[in-house]
Amino acid sequence: MTLASMKRKYEPRRSAEGEAQATSAMIASLAAEGYETVAAPFGHALVEAAGADDKIVGLSADLAKYTDLHIFANAMPDRFYQMGMAEQLLMSAAAGLAREGFNPFATTYCVFAARRAYDFIAMAIAEENLPVKIVCGLPGLTTGYGPSHQATEDLAIFRGLPNMTIIDPCDADDIAGMVPQIAAHAGPVYARLLRGAVPRVLTRHKPDYRFELGRAQLIRDGADVLVISSGFMTMRALDAAGVLAEDGIDVAVLHTPTIKPLDTETILSQVQKGGRLVVTAENHTIVGGLGEAVARTLLTGGAAPTFRMIGLPDAFLEAGALPTLHDMYGLSVRRVVEQIKGWM
Repeated sequence: MTLASMKRKYEPRRSAEGEAQATSAMIASLAAEGYETVAAPFGHALVEAAGADDKIVGLSADLAKYTDLHIFANAMPDRFYQMGMAEQLLMSAAAGLAREGFNPFATTYCVFAARRAYDFIAMAIAEENLPVKIVCGLPGLTTGYGPSHQATEDLAIFRGLPNMTIIDPCDADDIAGMVPQIAAHAGPVYARLLRGAVPRVLTRHKPDYRFELGRAQLIRDGADVLVISSGFMTMRALDAAGVLAEDGIDVAVLHTPTIKPLDTETILSQVQKGGRLVVTAENHTIVGGLGEAVARTLLTGGAAPTFRMIGLPDAFLEAGALPTLHDMYGLSVRRVVEQIKGWM
């Protein structure tokens, strides 16, 4: 953090109306007004999956409580391994367990997996195509603690890694549906994780929604704009679509929880309906994430819509309260609405 950013950290933020906003970095929950929440969906889903698969084991780098793996640890202590604050050891041990026939789930924070343990993941797990499931908390801008904990480039880092499946779930239903499917997947997986009280979003808008590994699904149709989104930005896109509808702007939302392999067929099918502004929305830097993956799909697929991207800037981000930061960096519902209106 620079001296200038440290100074800004303690300055009051101002909303568009000029009102001061909270800046405490201790506020670390997603705004999900009106949505039912589920407590620790990952931990409970893993316990259920482990009941059907005695090869599932859980490993943590001293962060079980903060990745909801403590649910699994309490239920199945003989299948839980606490590796301490040593992410490289965590990934190496998970690889070793996979070689011995186990189905390991390794949890830590996204930044620690992507930055500290990358070479061990690449050489010990991905190159060997081992079925290690790396499930990580604090994806993108879901903490106010600044660049040391904000995993704004993790998707870009792992997208370039052969054999790696990448998932960016939106909500509790996505997470609960994801766990048994990645447990059954034969190769390595990197999954972002929302923890604690996680909202149920997708089934509110599409009651028959079920997570399917490798598939994008249309949650809401619309004639004017197509938003292709992942992670909690699907929630923001759906909420923004409701606001925009009041102004006569009809927005479709295509939820794309699997970033790699990308469901290019569904994306091209939706884009080729024609006449719509196409916008990607992601909780990740605009460099190397969902937006660039979709752009490549459109270019190589011969589609040429008007295309725009909503995402985090190519920069180290500020520390502060999440509502303030999301508004600052364009991820809040209000800012999504403003950006789409500006492009219409």
